[in-house]
Amino acid sequence: MSAAPHPRELLLIGGGGEMTLSVDVAVQALEQARARGLRTHVTNRADTLAATPAVTAAADTATAVDFARPGDTADWAAGRAADGERPALVFGVREMAQEAVAATAHALELPGNPPAAVRRIRTKDACRAALAAAGFRQPAVRVCRDASEARAFLAATAGPWVVKPRDGADSAGVRKVTGPDDLPAALAQLPDREAPFLVEEFVDGGEFSVEGVFVGGSPRVLAVTAKEKLPPPYFVEIGHVLPADLPEETRRSVEETVTAALTALELRFGLFHVELWLTAEGIVLGEVHVRIGGGWIHRMLPHVRPGLELYGTVYDDALGLPVDLPARLPAPERAAAARYFAPPEGRVTAVSGWDAVRTHPAVLHAELRVGPGDVVPGFRSGGDRVGAVVVGAATPAEARELARELVASVRFTVEPVDTGDDVPEVRVDLEPRPLTSSFRISHMTIETVDHLRLRLLQGGRTVGEGEITADSGYGHDGPAIATEAEALARTLAAARDDAHHGADGADPVAPLRAALEKAAADGVGAPARMLVEMAFLDRAARRAGVPVWRLLGLPEPGRVRLLHTVPIGEDIPLDGRPLKIKLGGADDEQILRSLLGVPAPLILDANRGWDRQDWERLRPLLAELAPAVLEDPVRDPALLPAIRAALPGTAVVLDEGIATAGDAAFAVGTAGGLNVKLMRFGGILPALDALTDATEKGAARMLGCFLEPPRAIAYAAQLAGLCDWSDLDGHFWVSDDRPVPSYGLDSDAPGIPRIAYTPEPARGEAPAI
Repeated sequence: MSAAPHPRELLLIGGGGEMTLSVDVAVQALEQARARGLRTHVTNRADTLAATPAVTAAADTATAVDFARPGDTADWAAGRAADGERPALVFGVREMAQEAVAATAHALELPGNPPAAVRRIRTKDACRAALAAAGFRQPAVRVCRDASEARAFLAATAGPWVVKPRDGADSAGVRKVTGPDDLPAALAQLPDREAPFLVEEFVDGGEFSVEGVFVGGSPRVLAVTAKEKLPPPYFVEIGHVLPADLPEETRRSVEETVTAALTALELRFGLFHVELWLTAEGIVLGEVHVRIGGGWIHRMLPHVRPGLELYGTVYDDALGLPVDLPARLPAPERAAAARYFAPPEGRVTAVSGWDAVRTHPAVLHAELRVGPGDVVPGFRSGGDRVGAVVVGAATPAEARELARELVASVRFTVEPVDTGDDVPEVRVDLEPRPLTSSFRISHMTIETVDHLRLRLLQGGRTVGEGEITADSGYGHDGPAIATEAEALARTLAAARDDAHHGADGADPVAPLRAALEKAAADGVGAPARMLVEMAFLDRAARRAGVPVWRLLGLPEPGRVRLLHTVPIGEDIPLDGRPLKIKLGGADDEQILRSLLGVPAPLILDANRGWDRQDWERLRPLLAELAPAVLEDPVRDPALLPAIRAALPGTAVVLDEGIATAGDAAFAVGTAGGLNVKLMRFGGILPALDALTDATEKGAARMLGCFLEPPRAIAYAAQLAGLCDWSDLDGHFWVSDDRPVPSYGLDSDAPGIPRIAYTPEPARGEAPAI
């Protein structure tokens, strides 16, 4: 008697990940295979197989094979096939396993996507290039290997931008960048800091995704999903609504664009999830995936399309069974929505309202993975999610509102992870303010800034205060800075440390320095760190009864003699004061000729407005003028050695993009000088390190600012004694203070000094700087 034939087998490569959602997807895929009489075999990394017992329990067999090496997976499967264990179908539900799925299907000559096509869409910049070549709208993108390449891309394109891993998922390491100042924090957040990364133009528009399945090699759209995200700088999805509430014409256009794009990308098998934006210019395609979307979309789709089996449809099509899905489906007649919990950071002490949500009749799925005693992290990527609610309703609007209401009805009581008895209240205020007059430089004109104030309060009394302004023209995002600063300040306020609280003999600055360095490594932007540093150093100095400069062991600032900044287009005063002339415009040659013979020291700032041709044309005039300082003359740093050689008596300094110790070392090494701005470095502490190193190397040192309030200017002016030049007049455009040639600080008062407009020194008396 012959042996019974083996049942046909599904090989599920990559199994499920450790997150609840990923396990649920894998188990559903296995159950729908078993319902069709398929034997199931799961492969995954050994540690993940052990961590996902629900997946291995749902499968007939499990084997440890690393899907991260597609060739190894294909070779392993081919070896099994040679031994008579040939699967009928190869499939995968995880993003990171799709290349192994394609390679294995190709090796076994089974239905699947071409391996080259899958590699293309998994490499985000290659996918963008392919879509652009096929005529689809795409944002500009560049693969970068270091910060200098990223800065070059920013300089050559219109912002804002997005920094992201070249190959990643769950929005991990994805960060909005509004200018060069934001780059260090964004790069610090990348999961692999040694790997190449992407910088691409930010697309402003509503975000959607299209979910579907391939039938007979052709895409069939099942639904369009509307995404809801937390505000930038992070790009974490907080909810989904399916179907998206779109006009019929728009929905059809989206579906046609996506199906055309999938065909152009040579994709033909399995499920698909395509992201896009609806902008004023039209549809802009985002990332393309050959798997179902996350966010519990795999639970939502069968609700809005009753009877649909996502994975079963793929199996039936691959096995030659009939599939009843027309080329163009009508819009779903009911809706679903998912919403994630986003409790405040800290240790959970109590949760209320959860039982009522879990048992609500409209809930399709609900989970909550934290309870009393658990610590809630920040919400910066999909991996930080702690639970979700999925609901069904008659319309998209009803589903969205119900999901929001149910999530909001669950109340979390949290406490700081390390509480003490001296925790201040944190308060951050933001107010848009027009400048007293417009400010124009080579590449922009600024009219308005966002004023941010952070206060530490105890008993209703301010015990520490920071104050900055966000210059949108320089790429500062005021609301994002406020959010970052408040979160960081709350963390620092709650993390009690005896040294931080002034224990005898302890350094009151060391714990703050360490906390701010960690914040920088965690991706907190420099303006937010500066605002927080100001408030906490102000608090520490007040407690010690000394000004901040004395707390830090700095030389007394003394009198701060200012440069007189002349924006492009304004008259140049000839009263003997040092002049900082803004250049980089069409009239540079005329301006330089007008300066010949001016007795005042000249500081010329081109804001990187010159190219090689401009430099060659202006070099004779510059040599004749012999300015004291030439700041950011050219876009190409390769020209700096020739400029220094042509102007031996001129200090050349770099300003734009100088934001870290590495940047400062570059400026000192290539130009011989730097302009330090606290808003770029993240405060006095990192700026002090850069200035100290520059002093040791004999470099030229300038202390600069953006358009900032008087308190921030006075804060920076405490470093004036370490610099050759002070360009600290940005407050004259922000406040009602009358411009003056110099000022002092009330440098004996505890905390952050304030500007004191005392009379000029008597004739013949040397200024302090």
